[in-house]
Amino acid sequence: MPNKTAKPAAKATAAKPAAAKAAVKPAVKAPVAAAPKAPVAAKAPVAAAKPAVKPAAAAPKVEEKKVVTQRQGFKANEFVVYPAHGVGQILAIEEQEIAGAKLELFVINFIKDKMTLRVPTAKVANVGMRKLSEPALVKKALETLKGRARVKRTMWSRRAQEYEAKINSGDIVAIAEVVRDLYRSESQPEQSYSERQLYEAALDRLSREIAVVQHSTETEAVKEIEAQLAKSPRRTGAKAEAAEGEADADTEGDIDDTDGDDTAVADEAA
Repeated sequence: MPNKTAKPAAKATAAKPAAAKAAVKPAVKAPVAAAPKAPVAAKAPVAAAKPAVKPAAAAPKVEEKKVVTQRQGFKANEFVVYPAHGVGQILAIEEQEIAGAKLELFVINFIKDKMTLRVPTAKVANVGMRKLSEPALVKKALETLKGRARVKRTMWSRRAQEYEAKINSGDIVAIAEVVRDLYRSESQPEQSYSERQLYEAALDRLSREIAVVQHSTETEAVKEIEAQLAKSPRRTGAKAEAAEGEADADTEGDIDDTDGDDTAVADEAA
């Protein structure tokens, strides 16, 4: 009897180590199965960091240009007189970069000549650009047309240079003098080609400015100029003109002999 009771106890003792081994095995395998998951968790931050790079590229800012409407006493849309080209209109005052330096310019349009000119605002005094003449000065120019023509008895080439200088001076009274001196009525001898060119250039400059000042058309301005020219005492005929020319040479001392050229007395018809 004592021996039978000891056997079941021995079996129970022998079964415990087997159960302990079974419990130990799963504990050893668990870390091996979890190891491959670590690299997957490391990749997640890399994927999340990509969108953060895109906002760094910001759009470039565009500098706004300053709109200038007035400089040196002149303003946009104003009519001005540019000596070399006559009456023009300031379209705008703009800023340009030339050779790395910023330059402010008047943009002047000459409608009749179909030309646009850009003049530095700092150079307007040098080029002689001016405002339109006052009505009183326009009236003086028209009165000049009624005066007696003064034609120097010198070589035509020299007189032509003087006429061109007056036309390009921008002085409305000086331009009126050229119109007065070169005008020819129907009863007078015809002009040479070069005389006609200078006369038309002076007439064009004068009529444009008068038209803008008086708010009329150029055609109306030309008619007014010709009406004043018709009142001149010189327009009495070719014979009277020749007599006046002789009187000029005798009494006014208009003979130009400064360079010792006696042949300059003759009036050359180019």
